[in-house]
Formats: sequence, structure tokens, C-alpha cells
Amino acid sequence: MSMDNKKASDLSAEELYALARQREKEEAERKEAERRQKREKLMEKRKEMLARHRKELNELERQIRELGGRVGRAASTGGGRRGRRAGGESISQKLCEIVAKKPEMGIKEIKAEAEKIGLDTKNISQTLAYLKRQGRLTSPRRGIYKAA
Repeated sequence: MSMDNKKASDLSAEELYALARQREKEEAERKEAERRQKREKLMEKRKEMLARHRKELNELERQIRELGGRVGRAASTGGGRRGRRAGGESISQKLCEIVAKKPEMGIKEIKAEAEKIGLDTKNISQTLAYLKRQGRLTSPRRGIYKAA
């Protein structure tokens, strides 16, 4: 005869203990299934919220750009700006001004102009690539840049 068919008073101590352990295990499994289900619902809600947030943020950034503003990581997160010099302008800003002087400029021309005004040109390629990613410069051909 199985433990399920016997009355509690007819079970031995070992059988009662085994039954209690089995019920504890079933209860723990049920609670874990509930937690897993809640967790999945919350993750789905988070995913939807992030998608909605990104969509709204992209729309705001598009409107800001239409009005001539810049939107970047530092602006959206409120972080401080790096690369500022005593004159108050960053190297990136000065490079944008140099490139804007002509319709298109090569890296050598940009580097020569930057050296004329006293900019450190050792990382100029990385800075130009950064400006390109930010949308402040465009590159119609390899090694050629123009203002966006």
C-alpha cells in the first residue's frame, strides 16, 4: 500500500518524514515556477519599456538635430566634457572648424592646419573617426572629410 492511500495515523515516522519532504519539494517547485513566471513577465515588460524609451529618445534627438542642436552621449547622460583646453574649445570643435573652411579636405591638409593653430595631432585620425561617428563630419571617400 502506498503512503497516499494510508491515513496519517497509520504511517510510520519514516513515512511521515518522507511525505513531508515530498510535499516541501513540491511546494518549492511550485514557488520556483511562480517566480520564474513573474520574472519572465517583468523581463518582457522591461523589454517593451526599453523599446518605447529608445523610440521616444530617438524622436527627441531627431527634433533637436532639426533645430541645429547636437545630441551625443555626454549630452544625453549629463556627463562632463573631456578634451577642453584653456580656450574653452575642444580639439574636436577646432577640427570641425578646420574642416568647415573648405568643401572637402584630406587628412594631410587637416593635420597641417591643426599644427598651424597649435593642436596636438598625434591622435587626429581617431578624433576624425569619432567626429564621423557622431555625425559631425562625413567622409565621401577614404581619407577625405567634409563638414556634415
